[in-house]
Amino acid sequence: MRKFSIFLILLIFPFKTLSHNDHYKNINKIEMEIVKDGKVIGYCNYEFFHKDKSLEVKNITEFEVKIFGVKVFSISSHAVEKYENDQLIYFKSKTMQNDKKKFVDLKYEKNKNNFLIHGSSYKGNASLNNVIGSWWNHKILESDSQISPLSGSIKTQTVTFIAKEKIDLYGKEYLAHRFKLKSKDLDISEDKKLDFDIWFEPKSNLILKVGYNKMGYWEYKLKNLK
Repeated sequence: MRKFSIFLILLIFPFKTLSHNDHYKNINKIEMEIVKDGKVIGYCNYEFFHKDKSLEVKNITEFEVKIFGVKVFSISSHAVEKYENDQLIYFKSKTMQNDKKKFVDLKYEKNKNNFLIHGSSYKGNASLNNVIGSWWNHKILESDSQISPLSGSIKTQTVTFIAKEKIDLYGKEYLAHRFKLKSKDLDISEDKKLDFDIWFEPKSNLILKVGYNKMGYWEYKLKNLK
């Protein structure tokens, strides 16, 4: 069964032989629109800075939900992640969620071969198998666990291939692979569980769209690529 699973992953992810940085070497910016119940409420943008074998990715996420003109939920987040030879070596974020401050300060400890996390929800070591829960990075579909980019908490996950689907984004049609990403730990509270539908295009190695339900239906949709 394990050999079959590995074979299936190789079919779904034909980019294994390339370095991770190479998938994004011609990309300078990814702009995603955040939509809730069909209404645009904000954005999630990533900027890429390339130099030799290093990659730096800066993210700004801003959105605001209002009901009858009153703000009920908002996030303003700034983050930066750095890679050397495809290895994450640094991640830092500062987030204001409503009136609550959240943060993550992650460093790669080469001598211990792990991550050291100082976050608002978790402080301690973490395996290098973890990925940052960012929507630009297709490695999130290959990992067994992810680190929250807002608080540093670690959540185990399962990723299941659903089907190939044609989707239309801003007048352009894509043939995407649809995945379901869910929390592996079913004992955590409902508000902290992972439950996402993710549409990924193997041709470009890009996550095209993310959808989930939380007090309405949310979508992160790829709008522009530069």
